[in-house]
Amino acid sequence: MKRIQRALEALVERIDTPAPIVLADVVQENIDRMQAFAAQHNLDVRPHVKTHKCVEIGRRQIKAGAVGITAGNVGEAEVFAAAGFDDIFIAYPIWPAGTKGPRIRKLAETIRLRVGVDNVAAVNALADAMGPEPDRLQVVIEVDCGARRSGAPAEAAGDLALAARKRGLVPVGVFTYPGHGSAGPDVRKRAADDQDAALTTAVRSLTAVGITPEVVSAGSTPTVEFATDSVITEIRPGEYVFNDLNNTRLGACTEDQIALFVAGTVVSDWVPDQVILDIGTKALGREGSPEVGYGSIAGTTAVLSKLNEYHGFLPLPAGFRPGVGTVLPVVPNHVCPVVVNFEEYIVTDSTGTMLERWPVDARGFLN
Repeated sequence: MKRIQRALEALVERIDTPAPIVLADVVQENIDRMQAFAAQHNLDVRPHVKTHKCVEIGRRQIKAGAVGITAGNVGEAEVFAAAGFDDIFIAYPIWPAGTKGPRIRKLAETIRLRVGVDNVAAVNALADAMGPEPDRLQVVIEVDCGARRSGAPAEAAGDLALAARKRGLVPVGVFTYPGHGSAGPDVRKRAADDQDAALTTAVRSLTAVGITPEVVSAGSTPTVEFATDSVITEIRPGEYVFNDLNNTRLGACTEDQIALFVAGTVVSDWVPDQVILDIGTKALGREGSPEVGYGSIAGTTAVLSKLNEYHGFLPLPAGFRPGVGTVLPVVPNHVCPVVVNFEEYIVTDSTGTMLERWPVDARGFLN
């Protein structure tokens, strides 16, 4: 955490708090490391931009070798398409109601667009939305590998792909999300094995109906180091670009690979052995628990024990007593909910010598 502390010390007189601070050199190291891992294992990288929602960071990922990006919804895809990204996968089982049908059709007319599906009703709705040109839209069948979220049974992938083809859509492969790999360090490998098994079954299911998958897509940051089975063609990590405490606890990153923290100021110290920071749920989100806390102070054992909307409650361990006005670096448990709370990043490097501002371009785009 020394890089975080050093950067904050150099910036402290130039920023207002609370503020998300990004270390650009650490971001680049994380991007390059993931790209090198993918190259070593003959994988494409299609990073999930829901983590950073920032065009500048997305461009850096593409420049490093990413084949395209993954988005979480139509709005995110529109923001990045407008910025020149021309290969986007919406890895989500979209239901094209309201304005989403025309918006998907417009995107598919201008970029290579892939969308996730896991049921026949969505296949039919997407085909209807595409009007006379359903073949402009590529679909990727989502299968469940044990996370019990969205995703069809792996053995049903072929029937769904065939249904898509019959409606004129273009089925190009399968994807899954091993979300249960975030349950603990000892679960990561088992979740990745579940992912391999589900994707292998799904590929066989497609092949059995005469469809050869072009893409077999895996996630996520906690499990990506185990996503090396030959059946996988691409990986979709998101959090790796910033990392966070959760990934550190899981063993998916080191402390020195954390590239984002939130600067907060001590504003009150009346309660014995506790101070209050100007950083609550409106800055950090609600990720955490009384057991692990709601964010840690870099370089110390102190963790936030409770959050209100604008207040962070920080019990003070022995030997640590920051006074009112002290600015502290808070490392979040989960970085993704933090990003959506701010309009821009304060960008520096590990020495704190540079100072830039990068917009969180897709902030607020949830549909």
